[in-house]
Amino acid sequence: MNATLATLSSATDIARAVRTGRVRAVEVALAALEAIAARDGEIKAVNTVLGDRALHAAAAIDAAVARGQDPGPLAGVPIGLKALFDVADQPTTAGAAMRIDTAPALRDAALLRRLTAAGAVPIAVLNMDEYAYGFATVNAHFGTTRNPRDTARLAGGSSGGSAAAVAAGMLPLTWGSDTNGSIRVPASLCGVWGFRPAHGSVPEDGSFPFVPMLDTLGPFTNTLDDLRLAAEVAQGEPIAPMTARRVARLGGWFVDHAIPDLYKAFAGIEALLGMLPMAELPQVEAARAAAFLITAHDGGRLHRQDLSKRPLAFDPETRDRLLAGNLVPTPLRARAALFGEWFRKQALALLQRYDVLIAPATPDVAPLIADPVIHTGFGPAPARANLGMLAQPISLAGVPVLSAPLKRPGQLPLGLQLIGAPGREGLLFDLAARLEVAGVLGV
Repeated sequence: MNATLATLSSATDIARAVRTGRVRAVEVALAALEAIAARDGEIKAVNTVLGDRALHAAAAIDAAVARGQDPGPLAGVPIGLKALFDVADQPTTAGAAMRIDTAPALRDAALLRRLTAAGAVPIAVLNMDEYAYGFATVNAHFGTTRNPRDTARLAGGSSGGSAAAVAAGMLPLTWGSDTNGSIRVPASLCGVWGFRPAHGSVPEDGSFPFVPMLDTLGPFTNTLDDLRLAAEVAQGEPIAPMTARRVARLGGWFVDHAIPDLYKAFAGIEALLGMLPMAELPQVEAARAAAFLITAHDGGRLHRQDLSKRPLAFDPETRDRLLAGNLVPTPLRARAALFGEWFRKQALALLQRYDVLIAPATPDVAPLIADPVIHTGFGPAPARANLGMLAQPISLAGVPVLSAPLKRPGQLPLGLQLIGAPGREGLLFDLAARLEVAGVLGV
């Protein structure tokens, strides 16, 4: 292996080295393919390896550098994509065995086109809960993705393959989707950085939908600099530098349903920022219920035809939830959506008072695969349905959320949600950077 390549661990460093010709993109791609071959047998984050495409794309980047051209800010960076992204010449399975034999995608998803235009090299398609309906990445066909921090534990979901591939060191940058917490939950459990962009700020054309009212697409990384770079490329513009001065904790629901270790995290934050005021979002439990209703209704309707024609082709757990969703009356869904509009206004009003709101991303650490139970304020609860209980209400507001790993050497990972207003993402990255320097956050 190239001696310089061996020192590169971040997307930012890889892109800089490739753009200056210190490392060839083909070497980077080969190293990523080797890492997947060496580690993924244990983790099961990868569903499909895109070896030929990766090497062809990397060679084209090296040729561009040789001609004196700049391939872009993600030059030669190997990336992985959740299995709901269209990847040209591959079936878009969305984690469903019934879609393995569907016609291959004719072209890449809009976001993937944006990433490859910036020089990224697609390496792998990554595991997920079937049709993104779950917080565990337990997939009846593609397998259970294991948490690289402790392989006896769940990686979280539904973007578990994306988070695990980064946590395991197989890829420096991956992409997932977040409807009710599917970026924030696995980022928290696997101890990596994640970002849920504001709803509608990243192109979703060519990604298999789940609940269009809530769906977003976002990155996972091992460094905050990489996360910012990825978010800027995805959103098509720089994130403006800003300074977060007015910071508050979210109380109520977000305190009642978090283990004591998460309370301890705020001691480090307050050592830097001073005592934080406790802010309250109104009717958070109702917001979670509304998001559940909208998700169940829209997910069920989306798959109604397949449910009636070939129900046994579904993952049994996904099938049962989708069937239940078809029983949700449309007028009830309409009421939930109206409540969602009200809740969003309340969240945005609170974000006029505060630059950043901080809340736990998950109520507990990653549960054991053999005993998928977490601890909440209600007591022990099934992990698959409840890992997203702190993330789901925020989805209804449609605002950007940075999922930040707490610095917990020798302990299982936990993460925080840094929540801001659309167009003010710079406040989230500013606060995250300051807390990382203070030793509160970081991988």
